[in-house]
Formats: sequence, structure tokens, C-alpha cells
Amino acid sequence: MTVVGHLINGQMTTESTRTQDVYNPSTGEVSKQVALASQATVEDAITAAQAAYPAWRNTPAIKRARVMFKFKDLLEQNVDKICALIGEEHGKISHDAAGELQRGIENVEYACCAPELLKGEHSKNVAPNIDSWSEFQPLGVVAGITPFNFPAMVPLWMYPMAIVCGNCFILKPSERDPSSTLFIASLLKEAGLPDGVMNVVNGDKEAVDTLLNDERIKAVSFVGSTPIAEYIYSTASTNGKRCQALGGAKNHAIVMPDADMDNAVAQLLGAAFGSSGERCMALSVAVAVGDAAADSLVSKMQEAMKSLKIGPCHDAGNDFGPVITQQHQQKVFGYIDSAEQQGATIVVDGRNPNIDGYENGFYVGGTLIDRVTPDMESYNAEIFGPVLQVMRVDTMQAAMDLIDNHEYGNGTCIFTRDGEAARYFSDHIQVGMVGINIPLPVPVAYHSFGGWKRSLFGDLHAYGPDAVRFYTKRKTITQRWPSAGVREGAQFSMPTMS
Repeated sequence: MTVVGHLINGQMTTESTRTQDVYNPSTGEVSKQVALASQATVEDAITAAQAAYPAWRNTPAIKRARVMFKFKDLLEQNVDKICALIGEEHGKISHDAAGELQRGIENVEYACCAPELLKGEHSKNVAPNIDSWSEFQPLGVVAGITPFNFPAMVPLWMYPMAIVCGNCFILKPSERDPSSTLFIASLLKEAGLPDGVMNVVNGDKEAVDTLLNDERIKAVSFVGSTPIAEYIYSTASTNGKRCQALGGAKNHAIVMPDADMDNAVAQLLGAAFGSSGERCMALSVAVAVGDAAADSLVSKMQEAMKSLKIGPCHDAGNDFGPVITQQHQQKVFGYIDSAEQQGATIVVDGRNPNIDGYENGFYVGGTLIDRVTPDMESYNAEIFGPVLQVMRVDTMQAAMDLIDNHEYGNGTCIFTRDGEAARYFSDHIQVGMVGINIPLPVPVAYHSFGGWKRSLFGDLHAYGPDAVRFYTKRKTITQRWPSAGVREGAQFSMPTMS
């Protein structure tokens, strides 16, 4: 059976005393195994990165950017292969995988701007014959820990910018779907990246803890669930590392009485069920203002869901595929059960999907639940499955209060024709990413991604301008070259421009 290994110092290796099965979620079958890195394996990767750092740090930014230009070209040449690998291990339909990869490629494009992004600031004659400037220098060896739901895109949020800023990188991807991530990273060598600058170690908590505790790692970026994000952030920070840890979400859409309901339903359909709901930006709660709006929304959504197509990853005619594991499938079923037991109405039930020929796959059908209340377990948890819950409130402010009172603050949106309502909502809602008639307000590559409250631990968001600041440290230099024959005596007071 194929064993997915590691990329260390430019070489693939499968050395490991432990392995874990990798499943094809569409069939429920084991497709390969992944080697789980030991502490020693991770330390080998860090050692390789540390050795490569001095030369890479001193490589001009324009030359680092040229590697990214070539890397982008190679990604575009390998789209079909990458999407197939994503589908085989994640279950994502090919069109969805292609969209994920494209958003990752856009981050590589932004990294190609490194010579401009890394320009410092310069001031001449801040005092007589004294100039001052700042520059952005790399941190050293940095690490990324990424989730299963976007094995291509999320790593590409991290290492292209980290590398182009002059750092060396250690990536610990999800062990559930490692192949596409490893293949993409291997393209960097073909693009001309020196050995050791980019390393990938597959593994579990042992690998993560090694990265968090090794003093040679200067910064850690993480995307995953909130409990793990909090652990990553607290451990890394305690060890003196810079850290950004993006956690969970519970994204609400407010549906106003004046909304274009047909448009709202179409947008919610994709935002709730796309990628089987396994997105941190999935819209999992629709908050309808008024019973008339709620009744219309539920009725139209129920009808629209009849056309949803669920099935294996290789059929591009499907709208979405399975969830990642059987354990996660049962977890999603459990949340639907709890909503029903606590008094919600199951309008469309996805607990018994019938997929001919794929009965052992990890499928959850699109599910619509009405009359959900804030005390329900299904409301408070991040279900991470193709489940849309509908809540009913009397006013827009009541809807906003629901959103503001939730522990997560990742993304939200409002469907309305009222510009005043939209402006008030975007200005006052306590959420990091906001859409106005846009269901998935994921920022483009030249802005930055991140939520508020317990959806983000750390001060800087992911990718975009914040990534430049996260992966560099500012140094300010002040210099004077006295004119010939001019010397000043000692000064014992604080220097000023007076």
C-alpha cells in the first residue's frame, strides 16, 4: 500500500515507526497510509530549514519572487492532478477543489509582489545630517499547521508569503488528506527553491508539540478548531513564539423581510452545503426577521434542496460529496438528532442519504432545520456539515444580538435591499468578515482573512498585508555621517530635533 511520507531538505522520505490509514471518503475504503513523524523527524526538518536560512535570507527579494512566479505556473499546469488528489482524500467535488486551488494560487500571485511589499520607509535629515529608515527582516524558521478541509488553499495562505519574505518553513498538514499538500510543496523544488527552505512533516500531536516547543521555530500559524487554536496559541506564546491561530465559526445570515428571497435562497444553498459544509466560512444559520420572511425562506429552501446532487468526488455533476470520516459523519448525525430532540423541526432530513454504489461512503445529505433556538446544542456547536438551521426573530436588532452574543465571530452576512440597514449592520456587527448580499465574504488575496472573538487568537490576520507583518520584524536604523572637521561634544540629555 502507498505510504505518504515527508519532504525534508528537498528529499521525500517515508521513514516512520507509526502510520495511519488514509480513507477515500467517497467509498469508505482505505486508499493509502500516511507516515506519522516522530520528534526526531521533525527536528531533522527544523535543522534542514535552519541550515538553509542564512543563504535564503540574503537572497534578493526579486529572486525569491521569481521562484513564486514559476511556482504559480506549475500549479496551473497541475490543476487536474491536484484536484484529483484532493477529491480522493477529502471527497471534494472537482469543481469545488478547483475553486479552492484557485484561491490558493491568488495568494501565490500576491507573494510575487514581494519586492514592493518588503520596501521599508526612509526619512532624510530627521535632524542635521541624520537619516532614518525602517526595513522588514525575516524571522527565521517558521511553521504552519493546517486543517483537512482545505488541503491546498490554507497552506498556500501561509508558506508562499513566509518564504518570499526570506523565512524557511515547516508545514504540518492534516494527516487525513496529506497527498495534495505534499505534491504542491514538491513543486517548489521544480520552481527553483533551494533545498531546506520548504519542508513538510506529516504527523499528529507529537509533531505539533515538537514544533511548538522547539526554540528554533520563531512563529506558528494555525487554522483549525477553537479548542486546538487556543492550545496552539497559549503554548506557542508561552514559548516566546509569534502566533496566529484561527479557530472555529458559527456564521449567521440575516434575512430581512425586504430581501430578494429567490436570490437569498440560491446564495444560501451554495454557502450552506458547498464542500459538505466543511468550511469555516460556511453559512450554517439563517436568521429570518419576521415569520413571513421565515416561512417564505423555509418553503423556498425546501423546494430548492430537492435538486441537490450528492455523490462521489469524481462526478462533476454532483453539488457536494461526503464528509471527511465516518466519525465525523456520525457526529453530524448526532447534532441533527439533538436538534430534533430539543424541539426543532427537521424540514429536510439528510441522515439517511441513499448513494447507489457508494453505500459505505461518509455521506450526509443536505439538511434544513427550522425553529432553532439559542439554547440548543446544534446552535452553539460548529457542526461542520451540510446542515442549515433557521432561527426566527422579530427585529434586525434581535438578529444582531444573536450574532454578537455567540462566542464565534468569523463571518456573517445580511440579505436586504435596504442600504441603511446594510450600512448599520456592517458598521456595528461584532464579526471580522461581513457580507452584504454576499454569503461567503472571504477576502481576496490582497486583503487579509480573520475573525473576531474566539475565532482568532493573535493580533494579525492570515494572508494579505497582515501576512507580511506576521512573517517579518521591523528594524529601524538611524545614522549620521558628520561633515569633515565637524565634531560635537558629549550630550547628556535626551536627543531631540530642537
